[in-house]
Amino acid sequence: MRAAVCVRAGGPEVLEIRELPVPAVRDGWSLVQVKGAGLNRSELRTRQGHSPNVRFPRVLGIECVGIVAASTDPLLPEGTQVAAVMGEMGREFDGGYAEYALLPNSLLMPVTSTLPWDVLAALPETYLTAQGSLDALGIVPGSTGQLLIRGGTSSVGMAAASIASGYGVETAATTRRQGKSDALTTAGVDHVLLDTGESLRASVHAVWPEGPDYVLDLVGTSTAVDSLRLVRRGGTVCVSGSLSGWLIQNFEPIAMIPSGTKLTAFHSDNFKGRAGTTVLRRVIGQVEAGVYRPNIDRVFGLDDIVAAHHHMQNNQATGKVVVVP
Repeated sequence: MRAAVCVRAGGPEVLEIRELPVPAVRDGWSLVQVKGAGLNRSELRTRQGHSPNVRFPRVLGIECVGIVAASTDPLLPEGTQVAAVMGEMGREFDGGYAEYALLPNSLLMPVTSTLPWDVLAALPETYLTAQGSLDALGIVPGSTGQLLIRGGTSSVGMAAASIASGYGVETAATTRRQGKSDALTTAGVDHVLLDTGESLRASVHAVWPEGPDYVLDLVGTSTAVDSLRLVRRGGTVCVSGSLSGWLIQNFEPIAMIPSGTKLTAFHSDNFKGRAGTTVLRRVIGQVEAGVYRPNIDRVFGLDDIVAAHHHMQNNQATGKVVVVP
């Protein structure tokens, strides 16, 4: 089989297309013919050498969709459509950047969909993270209030905007590029804010003088403290992204979290396997019905994985980048 192998830590050029043996099934694991894999920023950071437990060479990819090709689970017969996310895919064991992936049965989420494979591949990690983040913030259908999304043109940001807009929540989202404003508006964002790298206080307070009720921070560690200052007193900040890394340097909770304000987080590992199956099936139904409009930025072939990582690393994407074998 063909696979994109990360041979060592480094730039996109360390991803090499190689012929590997198709993995043999073993107890508790089934073979999936990969039909598509969404790209994620965490894979970029793993490729760069920032995942200390990862040993190279490794086939990256924390998510994929496909068809069960050889099964060890009677509940997952051959031919079943499945999706998988997280659970150390692409880290402790080979992931979705390949024609086949050997995955633990516990990670496989059986789904039924008429969507094209590239569209289906854009959904699992993105929409599960978006839904889980809104749940963590306490935003549910019929919620009132205001939501600020930092990192709005990321795939998760645009998915969260579409879900929150459908709930009836007033939303604002940030982008570093004015040219991406129309895409945010199409996703359901009410207010597009240009992020210049400085505090957003003036632009946010021009929209909501007391600040938003909720902040979904997908930029992450470099902006989390600023987000705590932006949200209204007693509001909630959820950090769900790592666009700027994984650690907050010199974080002092008592000094940096305003009294009464809440800081939470969401990790998509919480929705792996059976825990996420119902949610993903609901998302697929909403996409098929036209309620959610997944924003796919570009679809790359497996042979173009280096170009796909350059595209992601240079922040050129507005929405989801997908690779199909």
